[in-house]
Amino acid sequence: MHLTHFILALAAAGACTLAGAAPAAATSATPLADPIARAAQAVRQPAKAYLTGVAQAGKRIVAVGERGIVILSDDGGATWRQARVPASVTLAAVQFPTPTEGWAVGHYGVILHSRDGGESWTRQLDGAQAAQLMLRDAQAQAAAADGGAERSAAYLAEAQRMVADGPDKPFLALHFSDARNGIVVGAYNLAFRTRDGGASWTPISHRLDNPRGNHMYAVQARGNAVYIAGEQGLMLRSLDGGERFERVELPYKGSLFALAIAGDQLTVAGLGGNAFQSADQGASWHKLAVPAPVSITAMRAHGATLLMANQAGMLMRATAGQPASVLNTPALPPLSDVLLQADGAIVAVGMSGVVRLPAQPGAILVSSAAK
Repeated sequence: MHLTHFILALAAAGACTLAGAAPAAATSATPLADPIARAAQAVRQPAKAYLTGVAQAGKRIVAVGERGIVILSDDGGATWRQARVPASVTLAAVQFPTPTEGWAVGHYGVILHSRDGGESWTRQLDGAQAAQLMLRDAQAQAAAADGGAERSAAYLAEAQRMVADGPDKPFLALHFSDARNGIVVGAYNLAFRTRDGGASWTPISHRLDNPRGNHMYAVQARGNAVYIAGEQGLMLRSLDGGERFERVELPYKGSLFALAIAGDQLTVAGLGGNAFQSADQGASWHKLAVPAPVSITAMRAHGATLLMANQAGMLMRATAGQPASVLNTPALPPLSDVLLQADGAIVAVGMSGVVRLPAQPGAILVSSAAK
């Protein structure tokens, strides 16, 4: 399993301790409330907690992590404060398609929404609700024999297992093309979409060619092309805006953790530093040379340039047709996500919290077209 998601699993099970938080006393007489319903605990040093995702919300930076921690910076990552969050589950990813409207996803099937640039959050969905939505959808398809009897029966069985298991399945990635249209994906083929800003969510697991229920770690889209990547070389593509997905064959069968679209290049990367690029929407692939055989955990596209991070704390950049090169940085801890600022500064998050690196000579700059 990918280190990031292994630690996420530990956090969900209560194995991670918040930075600056006193450990709770173990007692069976006073059980903790459901983490879905329990507000995130305020901590003394939230920027040093284990963080998993970071996003730009206008001029603000928003990062998310263990036990529902969401932190905000209005000065380019120099100082941080903790936001109000109604759940204490570990959050895996965050995105703001506009400066004010944003979403975060995480364990227990939680989807959180903010209307004020991350200051406050509301819960739009949790795992129990997601399972019930899947079950109703599967029952309707089985009654109508929509998609064929065998496929409908398999989908119904999957939905029934989701209900029986309870709200334990995490969402691990999300992509919103605007403030109304988004897709979230996660473990065990869990996938939903919204077309109304999260007022309603529709299961799309049955549209994915993922019969083994492989975990899905990344989702990206451009125009009507939607891509999903996951474990065991899973690569899915839709060319009609997510209505139908097909499996794309890659010259690699290991887990894939990151997706990005830079210029006309689709890049997917993951375990052991394996990275592949396609200029024809996944019809053909070539291997991208990277400096070290270390799992790539995050990628960001900036025009035709990629900014990449790995588990060894290395930051790399790649441009079309060129091997990836290592940026000259201090030694960094394992990284989960990375964000480039307009002035070339880099904000990275991971096991040790936030790291801010000032712009370097020849730094990647964010053009207005790349934002």
